[in-house]
Amino acid sequence: MWSVCFALSIACVVLVPLVSLVISNSEFGRKHRFNLFNSLFGGVFVSAMFMFFPVHKAVAEASFFGVVRSLFLSVFNSMQIFAIGCEFGVVAESMPLCPEWLAPGYNAWVSLLFVVAPVFTFGFVLSLFKNLSAHLKYLAVYFKDVYVLSALNEKSLVLARDIKKSFPKAAIVFTSVFNGEDGGLELLRDAAEIGAICMRQDVQSFDFDRHSAKAALSFFAISEDETENLKASLELIEKYKERVGTRLYVFSTHIECELLLNSSSKGKIKVRRINEVESLIDRVLYERGEVIFNTAKPMPDGEKKITAVVIGMGNHGTEMVKALAWFGQMDGYTLKIHAFDKDPLAGERFTAIAPELMSPKYNGVCVEGEAQYSIELHPGFDVEAWGFAEEISKLKDTTYVMIALGNDTLNINTAVNLRMYFERMGIHPKIQTIVYSSQQKRALDGIKNYKGQPYDIEFLGDAESSFTCDVILDSELEGAALARHLKWGDEEEFWSYGYNYRSSVASAIHMRARIVCGIPGADKAEAELSEQERAAIEVLEHRRWNAYMRSEGYVYSGSPDPTSRNDLGKMHNDLVDFSSLDEEEKRKDGSVGSR
Repeated sequence: MWSVCFALSIACVVLVPLVSLVISNSEFGRKHRFNLFNSLFGGVFVSAMFMFFPVHKAVAEASFFGVVRSLFLSVFNSMQIFAIGCEFGVVAESMPLCPEWLAPGYNAWVSLLFVVAPVFTFGFVLSLFKNLSAHLKYLAVYFKDVYVLSALNEKSLVLARDIKKSFPKAAIVFTSVFNGEDGGLELLRDAAEIGAICMRQDVQSFDFDRHSAKAALSFFAISEDETENLKASLELIEKYKERVGTRLYVFSTHIECELLLNSSSKGKIKVRRINEVESLIDRVLYERGEVIFNTAKPMPDGEKKITAVVIGMGNHGTEMVKALAWFGQMDGYTLKIHAFDKDPLAGERFTAIAPELMSPKYNGVCVEGEAQYSIELHPGFDVEAWGFAEEISKLKDTTYVMIALGNDTLNINTAVNLRMYFERMGIHPKIQTIVYSSQQKRALDGIKNYKGQPYDIEFLGDAESSFTCDVILDSELEGAALARHLKWGDEEEFWSYGYNYRSSVASAIHMRARIVCGIPGADKAEAELSEQERAAIEVLEHRRWNAYMRSEGYVYSGSPDPTSRNDLGKMHNDLVDFSSLDEEEKRKDGSVGSR
């Protein structure tokens, strides 16, 4: 019995940390916030019970009640050693009953547990003290505006830093910090540097209503787990929907998030869903999109040809191909898009998303008053295989490249290789690639080879540029989009419904691009347009709108009758060439396009 209990006691201390580590890093552990410290605490406690059991059983009567009595005493003594209330003599007195060969090891093991257990007690008390301290700190910011971030990770920390920089008097709160979802000591130190309050509870468990009603309260559901973000958001809406001055930012790319948030009664709380993928592509086109037109190749007929290559048809790549289809609708330019992906079914997947965009009726066909573009998909090409290099060598008129393969290292390597391929072809297109790591992005900006020749690669999408107040809280692009939407709708509809938000954002992006491209009248107010300028803008806007709607999966409803429109089926009666529209619809294309 002594040897069996000794082995079990050691096993609890050795195996429990290993199993706990595996579980805490698994999807199950993250979802249920598996706490590594608590599991270790429990492992040491059970180990102590096994260690004490033979001590009491050796002197107990050989009966059922003797075993029960020994078990309870083992539990009692285990509790005592954690409270530093158990004397070593309890064990020493029973050592003569222990097998002689096992006694030295048993004594050593018991001594170790007597030292380790109080350490865990101290850690537990310290944890409670930290949480109590966090609660007291929150009471101290009763009258301040508070920004609550549901997790402590690289993204939330970057956003918190920028909020503190923009609003020095505001209070920052991180939740779920000590529940197994924390990002380590470095993140905790960084949070402490900006004076953030770190709480153990998850964002929906703490009562933030204990705050001045005159102060603003902003929540950010910003965990890496998008399902958890949605769950937390729905609970926060229910809990604070009657509170004035409350905002909720939900980070999610999933369509079910938009649907559930739209269907919930939000009361007075203002809710905004942030799709990181769409946000990045929109910013690239709004802030840097002019490079796509500036690098276009002049043609003999006076037109300029855009040949865009997108590498990777994941979330970002797919969104970029869709966006380029409408962004590239510009008078004086022709548009060709090539998209590559390793997945043999990438072409079919994209066609399923935007069937009419890829239809032979429109794709590669030039019809006056219609969207004009050519999209060619290249599925089954591995960027690390020679076949990819051979296929790229055929694209001798490439003017713009976006790389989005979902992995920083692969994105960087592919960008460097593409620069090499293009140099061999005697062309120098603009190359942009996504790099999530802010540290790598800083190190790579302006990179040159050993001869000092610049690679001329632009790195996008890192946390430091993507999670800022200018992007999340006060976006210039969203302001422009909202201004356009308010010409025909209200603000709540803009934020609540993805259809309104996305269409207005796309319109604002293209309006800016028209000015860059020198479209006559693009920089004028609507009332100042000449008849010639208005007529040209109406046709251009309808071309853009057609490409945008098809990129969003819409198809022609089959009839010009407005009653044939069916948004559940993504069917629209105005998806025809400009000349087929009635006069009222043509005038919409000259203003804001309120379809």
